[in-house]
Amino acid sequence: MIHKATNIALAAGVILKEKLKAGVTIHHKGRIDLVTDADRASEEYIVKELQKVFPSHGILGEEGARIEGTSDYLWVIDPIDGTTNFAHGFPYFSVSLGLLKGEEVVLGIVHNPMNQECFVAERGSGAFLNGEKIVVSKQTALQESLLTTGFPYDIATTAENNLKSFELTNKVSQGVRCLGSAALDLCQVAAGRLDGFWERSLHPWDIAAGSLVVTEAGGKVTKCDGQAFRALGHEVCATNGQIHEELLEILAIRE
Repeated sequence: MIHKATNIALAAGVILKEKLKAGVTIHHKGRIDLVTDADRASEEYIVKELQKVFPSHGILGEEGARIEGTSDYLWVIDPIDGTTNFAHGFPYFSVSLGLLKGEEVVLGIVHNPMNQECFVAERGSGAFLNGEKIVVSKQTALQESLLTTGFPYDIATTAENNLKSFELTNKVSQGVRCLGSAALDLCQVAAGRLDGFWERSLHPWDIAAGSLVVTEAGGKVTKCDGQAFRALGHEVCATNGQIHEELLEILAIRE
């Protein structure tokens, strides 16, 4: 299952690179919420291949795929996580495939085709980057940590804009980056390159696969208020585990 699904993610990455080279057609789902012809081509390919290889599995995709399965398995897919980056030619985006059994993520694959990095995790078997085992950082203090986060597409109008948390965490850490792909951000935490990541106003396809990569690399994943993480939910706080409670305390300050 891992081998077949990984090959699908890798092939979708080739589609994205070819589309980027040929030129991208951009449409707007919202003021700053973009979708491209590459998103649709990638999702169409992924759905077709998943149905061929796993015909009993359900599929939930960002660009509209809604397929009821006949088993307990559900693929949650993002054909391009980081579409705005992709549309600008900024090489930080990914193909994300998460497999749920019930509400538990059992397989996660996140592939960045621009630097040929493919993160893979199977529940109970560890997390890997291009076949090499990865683990989270050993950082124990938020003050010495490097973090990342993201902002909602409706940042200009919503009160849930993450700006207060961004301000406060910048003051108590070594810095907060905003890189533009939640799936990849989670994997950077898993690989020990970053110590923590949080974001609100997300979707299941942004976080399902990457959340498993973090936990299988030894990290901790919850909601931003510390409650149990839900792969079919809309927020995530992921860390190396060592700084988790300290980060949650900062995120709890909302005014």
